[in-house]
Amino acid sequence: MKQLFLTILILIPCISFSQESLSELLKSHNNHHIPYISVEELAMPKTQAIILDAREFEEYQVSHIKDAIPVGYNEFNLQQTASQLNNKQQQIVVYCTLGIRSDKIAEKLKKSGYTNVYNLYGGIFEWKNKGFDVYDFYETKTEKIHVFSPQWDKWLTSGQKVYN
Repeated sequence: MKQLFLTILILIPCISFSQESLSELLKSHNNHHIPYISVEELAMPKTQAIILDAREFEEYQVSHIKDAIPVGYNEFNLQQTASQLNNKQQQIVVYCTLGIRSDKIAEKLKKSGYTNVYNLYGGIFEWKNKGFDVYDFYETKTEKIHVFSPQWDKWLTSGQKVYN
C-alpha cells in the first residue's frame, strides 16, 4: 500500500505537467507587458497589421503566415527591423512558434517606441490549428510547420510537423 501511495505521489506532478494548457504555458514564460491578438482577429480583413516572424530563418522557410517579414530571434536586429517599419503607431503583430520568442521581440519594439505592438496568441501553431493557411519559402501553400523542438510539438494538432 505504501509503495502504491508513493507511486501515485510521483505520478501526479507528471500528469499535471503533461496537461498544462497553452494559457498556462504562455503565462509561465511571458512577462505580460505585450497584449495578445487572437489568430481570428489577425485574420480579419479589417486588421491592417504588419506581421513580423520572430522565428529563425530556417523555420520561416518551412512555413510562415502570408506577408510576414522574417526578423529572427537569435540574430534579431532592432535597427534593421525599424528600417522596415515607417510608422511607430502602425499595428504590428509579432509571432513565433507558440508566442514566447515573439513576446521578447515585441517587448524590444515597444521599448524602442512602437505603441501598437501585439503578440499572436499561440503563434503559428494556433494559426495552423485554427485552419488558416501557411506558405513556404516559394509562397506556395503548405501543410508543413517547423515545430522548433519535440518538447513543443504537442501543441501543433494540424499540419505536418518538421523538426529540422
